[in-house]
Amino acid sequence: MKLSRWLGIIFSVWLIWPSTLLAQQDLLPVSPLTAIRIGQDQKKALKVNEAIFQAIGFSNTFLVATPEGNVIIDTSMPFNAALHKRLLTAENAGPIKYIILTHAHGDHTGGVPAWKQAGTQIIAQKNHTEFQHYQTRLNGFYAARNAAQFSLPIPKPTEWPGNYGAKIEATIQFDDKYEFELGGVKFVVMSTPGETYDHATVWVPKYKAAFVGDNYYDSFPNIYTLRGTQPRWALDYIHSLNKVLELKPEFLLPSHGMPVVGNAEIVKRLTRYRDAIQYVHDETVKGMNAGKDVWALMNEIKLPAALDIGESYGKLSWSIRGIYEGYVGWFDLNPATMYEKPVSSVYADVVKLVGGAESVAKLASERAQAGQAVEALHLSDIALTAEATNKTALEAKLKALETLRERCRNSNERGWLDFSISQVKLWQVKLNPGEKK
Repeated sequence: MKLSRWLGIIFSVWLIWPSTLLAQQDLLPVSPLTAIRIGQDQKKALKVNEAIFQAIGFSNTFLVATPEGNVIIDTSMPFNAALHKRLLTAENAGPIKYIILTHAHGDHTGGVPAWKQAGTQIIAQKNHTEFQHYQTRLNGFYAARNAAQFSLPIPKPTEWPGNYGAKIEATIQFDDKYEFELGGVKFVVMSTPGETYDHATVWVPKYKAAFVGDNYYDSFPNIYTLRGTQPRWALDYIHSLNKVLELKPEFLLPSHGMPVVGNAEIVKRLTRYRDAIQYVHDETVKGMNAGKDVWALMNEIKLPAALDIGESYGKLSWSIRGIYEGYVGWFDLNPATMYEKPVSSVYADVVKLVGGAESVAKLASERAQAGQAVEALHLSDIALTAEATNKTALEAKLKALETLRERCRNSNERGWLDFSISQVKLWQVKLNPGEKK
C-alpha cells in the first residue's frame, strides 16, 4: 500500500491505547510506532460473554454472534483487519449481516473492505458522510501531521480530491436512533457525539452491553488533539455519557482498552469521567467570563484528586485551550494579532538588538541546562529564526526537547517530541555531516 494511502487511512493514528501503554502514570509512554502494533500477538479472540468477542488492536473489533448471522462493531486499521477477521471468525463463521461504525476515524473504518460481504449493511450516524468528506478534504494536511506523529516519511503532496471526494461505505445512516433485530437479538444504535460529531453508541439490551467507541478510555479525553481537529464539545461528551449511564449496562466495551464488567464499576468509572470533563469545562467557562486569558486558565485549572483520571492520552491544558478557542476563536484582544505578520517576523530584529543570535542562543542553553525547557525552546526558536545554522541554539533546542521527553507522561506529547528531536538531529547532521548524532 502506498504511504500516502496508508496515511490517509490512519487519520486517527493519534489514538493510543492508554490503559495498556501507561498502566503506571510515572512511566514514559512507549513510542507511537510500538503502540500501533498492540494486539499483533493475540492468538485467540477475547470472549466477553457467550455471544460477544473482541479482537485487540490499534482499535478493537467486536463480533456479536446471533443465530441468523453476525454483527461487526468497528473494523480497526487495515493492517489489523486480516488478523481480527481470523480471530473472530474462528469463534463464529456466520455471515456478516451488519457492520456498525461508531464513528468515521480511520482506525474504526479501515477494515471495512475485509469484513464487507454481498448484502452486508453498514450503519453509521448521518454526520458520517460529512465527516468522511472533511477528512478527505484535508487529506494532505493530515497525512503530513500523522507522519510527523509517527516519525514516518512525509508523503509527497497528492492531487486535492475536492470538497466531496470521500468514498462513503455506509448503506444505512440515521439521525438520533436506529434499531434492528437479528436472530432474536435487538440492536439499538444511538447518536452520542463527543470524540466526533458522527459518534454513535451501540446498545444490545439482551446482554446489557454498551459499545461506546472513543467516548470513554482510561485517560482524560482528547477534547483537543494536537494534529488538529474541529471542536470537540465537552457538553456533548457529558450528554452522551449520561445516555449510556441511563441504560444501566453490565458490559462497557470501549474501542480502546478492555471491557469494563459490572454495573457498579461502570457507573463508578463513567461518572468520574463525566464529572472530570464537566469540571474542566465549567472552570474554563467561568474563567472566560471572569476575563482571564487562555494562558492563565491553562496554568490554573487542575482536576481535584477525586476526579483525577490521568493525562496519558488527552491533556488538561490542551483541552482547556480547545474549549476556550472552540467557543470564541483565536483573537486574544491584542491588536497585533489581527494582522498578517506573526510575532516571529520581528525575531530577527530583537536578535540584532541584543547583539546577535549567539547571545540569545547562549541564554537558551542556560535555560535548557537549568531545566527550563519550554523557555529554552522559545529562546532557541528566536535565535534560529535569525540564524538557522546556529550550533548553540540547535544544541539548546535538542537539550530542551529531550528534557521534555524525559518528563513526558502523555502518548501524543511523546510522539510530537520524538518527531521534533529527529528533525533537530537531521538538521545538525546536514550542518556537520562528519558528526554522528
